[in-house]
Amino acid sequence: GNEVNLICADAPESIVYTDYGIDDAIVIDNTGKWRDEAGLSRHLQARGVSKVILNAPGKGALKNIVYGVNHGDISEADRIVTAASCTTNAIVPALKAVDDQFGIVSGLIDNFHKANRRGRSAPLNMVLTETGAASAVAKVLPSMAGKLTGNAIRVPVPDVSMAILHLTLKRPTSVEEVNEFMRWASLHSPLNRQIDYTVSPEVVSSDFVGSRAACIHDAQATIVQGNSAILYLWYDNEFGYACQVHRVLEHVAGVHYAVYPAATTVAWNWPRSD
Repeated sequence: GNEVNLICADAPESIVYTDYGIDDAIVIDNTGKWRDEAGLSRHLQARGVSKVILNAPGKGALKNIVYGVNHGDISEADRIVTAASCTTNAIVPALKAVDDQFGIVSGLIDNFHKANRRGRSAPLNMVLTETGAASAVAKVLPSMAGKLTGNAIRVPVPDVSMAILHLTLKRPTSVEEVNEFMRWASLHSPLNRQIDYTVSPEVVSSDFVGSRAACIHDAQATIVQGNSAILYLWYDNEFGYACQVHRVLEHVAGVHYAVYPAATTVAWNWPRSD
């Protein structure tokens, strides 16, 4: 019963949204055509548009937002913000949690390879590729600047990805302590809507299609030796990321629905007595 308008235009500034009954709109740009303030500002020239959200890592001084971690940085004066990338949204909550609890000295997440390989057949090959996650993380978590490197491989499945974090921590720990902390974070921390947790020994990627979390910590895969830890994070790079973008959209729009359980504001006070 809701009419959806499909509007075609040669340039974003040429659209007159008010002609379609749309005013004070927030445009979500998922074209990838523009990632800087100059390009995205073209949306603001269109009649009926008030703000813009980019669902990719932004360039320049644009605020890269991972909801749950730094959405509080959005001010009323911000007319353009970015929701970073699906990979950035998957790893930042886990990095934030682990850094606050254990301290991170360095980490391995993604690396940069030329795009030529991506021309090979995706259904037949795993492809070394690139992601902007390392640089985007530093924009969301400044404490991670200069600490992160790594590698990325594209695997031809329709949905769901995995991020593997190789972390050097500030203190020795154990598999049990890391897993118990991540379990607590998924239930009680301020990031309980971003971090989920599984202890199943049988899960595969298709099990996480439709997950609303930014990432799901796989407890069975955790490896710890002294102060070195490897965390495996599943994430629905389509729907899970879309949920994070929607949370940013709600925050920018000033819409806050009552939900159960209520969003927690508890500080990082693990271990808990309960």
